[in-house]
Amino acid sequence: MNERLYSVDEVADRLGLHVRTVRSYVRDGKLPAVRIGKQYRIAHADLEAFTGRPIPDALRESVARERHSEVSSIVEVEAVDQATAHRVSTLLTGAAGNQQSGDQRLRFQTYYDAERARLKIIIVGGLGATARLLEYMEGVLTS
Repeated sequence: MNERLYSVDEVADRLGLHVRTVRSYVRDGKLPAVRIGKQYRIAHADLEAFTGRPIPDALRESVARERHSEVSSIVEVEAVDQATAHRVSTLLTGAAGNQQSGDQRLRFQTYYDAERARLKIIIVGGLGATARLLEYMEGVLTS
């Protein structure tokens, strides 16, 4: 038997239901399932019949999801003048709009406190894009 069997947890997650709701459907006979030990297993064909639509290949084959990583960075720069803060902000805008293919979207926000001459930058993005952006910023701030 090569047919994929899903646990109640997998079905609940994929359908956006609570686990108890799925178990209730199984107990009431609305969703056919096989009991293996103390757990229910739902066949792929039964799940498709229950939902009335095909189940995506990713679920059918139970392929591992693509790995995702994201960096959240807060950079604070002391003793910076308004012109330099503006150059850094322009650099960030250009870098965010000119990313390499495959990079995750870069998001950033800047805040300049003129009274304290402090620049605060919040960056959220992929590992490589964020690392390149931090290197660019270092070049502007150390020149």
